[in-house]
Amino acid sequence: MHYLIVAVAALLVAAAAQAHGLQAHGQGPNLEMIDTAFGRTGDPKKVTRTVDIEMLDTMRFKPDSITVRQGDTLRLRVRNAGKALHELVIGTDKELQEHAELMKKHPDMEHDEPYMAHVDPGKRNEIVWQFTRPGDFKFACLIPGHFEAGMVGTIKVLPR
Repeated sequence: MHYLIVAVAALLVAAAAQAHGLQAHGQGPNLEMIDTAFGRTGDPKKVTRTVDIEMLDTMRFKPDSITVRQGDTLRLRVRNAGKALHELVIGTDKELQEHAELMKKHPDMEHDEPYMAHVDPGKRNEIVWQFTRPGDFKFACLIPGHFEAGMVGTIKVLPR
């Protein structure tokens, strides 16, 4: 029975790792092409604007709001100005809330999706993302406790 429990636990850990990738924290952007409700992986050669974002241990992003036009491709350069690990994840409000709950259960899971960037203290990372649909979206740090403390920003995508 003990072996069965260990085997099931190992399978769950492997599934979580596969679902969120094994990319080491602080690496460059993942350019795997995916399409979501809030946009798609951007082409680095077609970046229309670069936005620098600081991650702070006060559980805030600076700036905490971005406005773009539908179709724009942004390079989000994120810098962790604090001493704690932070991340920036783009998504809908519902997706971010659901993912934050998952992170509470699996706090060490790493991410490899192109709309996510883990950033170790004092390091930088970036996301290249094309905003293909108008609407109000968010970015957040989903490290357990950070999202709940208000480490959330907004992205307003205006129609062309």
